[in-house]
Amino acid sequence: MQRPDYVKVKLPSGPTFNNVNGLVRSNSLHTVCEEARCPNLSECWSSGTATFMILGKNCSRGCRFCSVTHGRMEDLDPLEPVKVKNAVMSMGVKYAVITSVDRDDLQDQGASHYAETIKQVKSLGIRVEALVPDFRMEKNLIDIVMQSHPDVLAHNVETVERLTPMIRDPRASYIQSLSVLSYVNEQWPGVVTKSSIMLGHGETDDEISTTMDDLIQRGVKILTIGQYLRPSKLQLEVKEYNSAERFKRLEKLGYEKGFRFVASGPLVRTSYRAFEAWASQNITLN
Repeated sequence: MQRPDYVKVKLPSGPTFNNVNGLVRSNSLHTVCEEARCPNLSECWSSGTATFMILGKNCSRGCRFCSVTHGRMEDLDPLEPVKVKNAVMSMGVKYAVITSVDRDDLQDQGASHYAETIKQVKSLGIRVEALVPDFRMEKNLIDIVMQSHPDVLAHNVETVERLTPMIRDPRASYIQSLSVLSYVNEQWPGVVTKSSIMLGHGETDDEISTTMDDLIQRGVKILTIGQYLRPSKLQLEVKEYNSAERFKRLEKLGYEKGFRFVASGPLVRTSYRAFEAWASQNITLN
């Protein structure tokens, strides 16, 4: 299969990138930019933004598309929430994205630690987007996170329903992800919800359309669509590289279905230009 030009991503460089890199290293933090080998690392870090990944660098689940290390779970760093706050403050950003690995090994799956990190960052007076795991759809754990008042709550369905069992960890189901988004919209109506779909596993346009409908019905306002790029030979192979035309067609379809903001393109990821997704629609957040 011929790899398109967009697979070729520039290596990170520049003084701003080096500054962000230094802040992350000095605070012993992790970013999903690195752990998930995001193709936008150079662009985002060079503009002084980053998505911080908390609860350690190892995930308790083993999704077949993801390059984050699985297993060998680490103890939580009790100082991590403050370290993230200090890094965000040093970077001078006005909108922070916080995500995490899954921590099925912990009694509260890391919900309290997640909430404390959001509180610390929000104490700086900036907006916070939380890209959360499903917490096995335990409502009390979702509530713990939501009580820290993230401005945007993101949770990814990742793919269409048919492909979910082949791509995601068995503990992560399509319906469970939809239930998380639905619960947040019902119980926390002041929060904007967001989700993401990746292409490249053989999904059809009809399946993507159905997934969009499922998300709209759960109250999701922001949708991102990107191309799956195989991080290494340990992950699933790419079945197809999608054209720019297909991404544009799906973006148009998303707006027609009622999403407030749609970002669709080969290198789009959930947190890519997250502030623009929030600000461009003049979404009022409580």
